[in-house]
Amino acid sequence: MTITMQTLFWTGAAVVLYAYIGYPILLIVLACLHQIATDILFAAGRKERRHRSDRKTLSVSLVFAAHNEAAVIAEKMRNTAALVYPSKNFEVLIGCDGCTDETAQLARLAGLPNCRVLEFPERSGKPALLNRLVPEAHGDLVVFCDANTMMMPNAIERLVRHFASPEVGCVCGELRLLCPDGKMQNEGAYWRYETFLKFLESRLNMLVGANGGLFAIRRELFQPLPQHAIIDDFLIAMQIRATGKRVLYDPEAVACETAADVAQEFRRRVRIGAGNFYALQYTWRMLNPVAGLIALAYWSHKILRWSVPFAIGLSLLASVMLAFKPFYATCLCAAATLAGLTAFQHLLVRAGRSNRLLSIPYYFFSMNLALLLGLVRCLRGTQTLAWTPTVRAEVLRAKGAGA
Repeated sequence: MTITMQTLFWTGAAVVLYAYIGYPILLIVLACLHQIATDILFAAGRKERRHRSDRKTLSVSLVFAAHNEAAVIAEKMRNTAALVYPSKNFEVLIGCDGCTDETAQLARLAGLPNCRVLEFPERSGKPALLNRLVPEAHGDLVVFCDANTMMMPNAIERLVRHFASPEVGCVCGELRLLCPDGKMQNEGAYWRYETFLKFLESRLNMLVGANGGLFAIRRELFQPLPQHAIIDDFLIAMQIRATGKRVLYDPEAVACETAADVAQEFRRRVRIGAGNFYALQYTWRMLNPVAGLIALAYWSHKILRWSVPFAIGLSLLASVMLAFKPFYATCLCAAATLAGLTAFQHLLVRAGRSNRLLSIPYYFFSMNLALLLGLVRCLRGTQTLAWTPTVRAEVLRAKGAGA
């Protein structure tokens, strides 16, 4: 009995330790070896560091879906107008998904050249809407973003430059969160940790998924999204990766978005969690080692990460059964302490404050709880495809002023 419980404890602990510590170390080692190999090939004159561009200006279609975004659509149109890219090679497609407010009217009122606003009276959800919008696009490249995402003026140029290489099929940018007052939100250690992993995975051609706030693809590589594509950005990127094209991450292609409140952010994570499990039925082939390093990334950064809530539960259960041993009793005390610190950080966040050190266990706990709830929704089939727009800071202020 004791040996069985110890095995269960260390099995669960191994999953957690590898997913969050072992895998990053492995990425660092692989990145170092890759850099050494690249330098050797360059020195031997067998490989170029830069792909030679034919300097052809690729045409771009900026596509985004909107549902009742009247609070931000005017700002979005001003932001789009400020993007630096040749107007003759740039168009904008806006899909209004069952809007009941003035989103479409305000978008047209902006008078943006080469802009089409397509209204769909019945709400179908973002995946179905993208399936309708992309075939309407004329650009060589399609850039996806959200209605509440504001791009830096050079963001399109930063994304497009990578497509000089025919090997590249998708490039995702960097999404930065802003506080309601417009100031940059302090990035916690966990966010920087995830960004670091994404950077290494991109360098090693093993990036899994894209950031829905800003990413670009070759239009001819787009495949219609399946019915249950809750996380469309992940599926689009993985579909392109399955064709053998590279998926890259460019931290210099920057977009900003106002952060949601704690409750909204948690609901978003639960939705993403459900979408992750739905996506498995369409991307499981990428788990085959034959797929290459992308399979390692998918197993390590996704599948094992999604297994962490169960691994933690397994280790905690074993610790309870082995609490008569000092080591396992200490583990239980440590877990209880982290739970208490997480609860304290939650109170701080709700009060508009935060502690950088406590943000690590806080995000770890909330993310894994969201994954667990997402799995429940997936199994019960209760996750809807339609998204709910974030309550913007401007709207909250207006309500407060009118109260």
